[in-house]
Amino acid sequence: MNKPILLSCVFFLVFAFFSCKKEENKPDSPVSPSFTSVSISTDKACYHPGEEVIFETDKELSSSVRIRYRHLNTLIEETDYTGKIWKWTPPSSDYTGYMVDVYESSDGVEKILGSIAVDVSSDWCRFPRYGFLSEYQQMSSSAIDFVVKGLSRYHINGLQFYDWHYDHHRPLAGTVSNPAAVWKDIANRDNYLNTVKGYIDAAHHYNMKAMFYNLAYGALNNAAADGVMDQWYLYTDAAHVNKDYHALPSPMFKSDIFLTDPSNPQWQQYLAQRNTDVYEVFDFDGFHIDQLGNRNRTLYNYSGTPVDLPSAFHSFIQEMKSDKPDKYLVMNAVNQYGQAEIASAPVDFLYSEVWSPNDEFDDLGRIISENNASCNPRKNTVLAAYMNYDLAGNAGYFNTPGVLLANAVIFALGGAHLELGEHMLARQYFPNNNLQISGQLRDALICYYDFLVAYQNLLRDGAVLNKPEVSSYNSQPEMGSWPPETGKVAITGSLSDNRQVLNFINFTSATHLQWRDSNGTQPEPVTLKNLSISFKAGRPVRQIWMASPDKNYGVPENIDFAVNAEVVEFTLPELKYWDMLVVEYE
Repeated sequence: MNKPILLSCVFFLVFAFFSCKKEENKPDSPVSPSFTSVSISTDKACYHPGEEVIFETDKELSSSVRIRYRHLNTLIEETDYTGKIWKWTPPSSDYTGYMVDVYESSDGVEKILGSIAVDVSSDWCRFPRYGFLSEYQQMSSSAIDFVVKGLSRYHINGLQFYDWHYDHHRPLAGTVSNPAAVWKDIANRDNYLNTVKGYIDAAHHYNMKAMFYNLAYGALNNAAADGVMDQWYLYTDAAHVNKDYHALPSPMFKSDIFLTDPSNPQWQQYLAQRNTDVYEVFDFDGFHIDQLGNRNRTLYNYSGTPVDLPSAFHSFIQEMKSDKPDKYLVMNAVNQYGQAEIASAPVDFLYSEVWSPNDEFDDLGRIISENNASCNPRKNTVLAAYMNYDLAGNAGYFNTPGVLLANAVIFALGGAHLELGEHMLARQYFPNNNLQISGQLRDALICYYDFLVAYQNLLRDGAVLNKPEVSSYNSQPEMGSWPPETGKVAITGSLSDNRQVLNFINFTSATHLQWRDSNGTQPEPVTLKNLSISFKAGRPVRQIWMASPDKNYGVPENIDFAVNAEVVEFTLPELKYWDMLVVEYE
């Protein structure tokens, strides 16, 4: 809710995508190779160790089709395809990603027909993949399921319920014994009790967590009648005459938001009790805490003492955890404001809403690196990074190259992207759905999220970032270490146990380096073929393999290589947006 909130309140658009497939062709016969791409789904977004996975394809396939189960590049199991629905119990290892693909062979030619990832994690916060909801009008159970099932195909394992509440200081409308059936939110929209409850139930059905959204320090103009005291507010003067507030346009919004002191013990106890009321009525799993960023002014409590907001956030989080130790907590660090204090508090992962001047791809990488360094053990990062921002002032479509290039950077550097809900995010006021997703982008995003899950143990599991010595030869496009430059392939590296990961991200066609691609002008990159690469390994190499969300549905393939002294030479078959190459040492 930082920055000026948009004036447009837009209608709900159901967003659900179930396939990552190309052009379909009917098989010649039930027993002959069909080479027909297929959409695969699972019954949940993620799984606990020992839990059975149920798969389903959108069509019957040839009896010659085979199913493979891999962890990274290691084949775990291979079975025959026996019908559209089948089951598999993954190994008992916790916090593990798997890639499952179906393929067919004919005359020695293997054709991958489709794939899907599986996340086995007992705690969703180890590898958070955060989505959102933003509209709660009267909905049928089937419409609710349609939305949440669609998000489960992206393995979204937590949902932020944005602006679900009544008043910021009084999130529950009505009472615990008699909650309101319908209420007005801050934008005077009708929110329905049955819809919010239905979404929570649907999230739990697909093994997602439901997080309720609210500010750490918000009260509306009617707060005094609900028991909020003047002594609890933040003031712009030491004489407590002028309350700090976030202005909202009337009559669309029912009130400005007046800011309380997050470190005031009485405010903390007041809101904790209001949250208890929420938990009594709604089966939420935790509290998504928001703020408004750096206020760029000195703020005072009622007694005239300056308030250090980052420290106040830490105190607030501590109290919320003490009050409800079994509930998850996440807090938005708006443009990293207060992130050090937030990270040292009992939040379950880090959430950064990114704004100017953090406009370039290198800024995304720096934020993720800062967050990784702020906690021991590491808490993974979700970036609220709104794409095609200016383009979203009018109806249209997201620019596919801009979105995929941003996701390639975020995912390769170990983060996740808050972007998927009933629609895709382009603005900080989540109900804005002016921009739609093309079929091309829909299919690509499914592959990207499969990739994020299947290789989470390389991308997000504590690897140490490094800068390997990599170059191209034979008149190939120029390679460059991170940060990226236009006209070059940018390389990021990370070392995990005996694996050196090399991420190749294609900026050779990029016309700018602003991750937001605000006007949707980033062009589609030219696919590079047969790149001759040399890499200084320094250790004996056992094997090299690569995978890409842009090729073969993310399924890994082995790469031939030659060793000359300490230099390893190999050919990268092709590069569209992002290739991940893995060097495994002896």
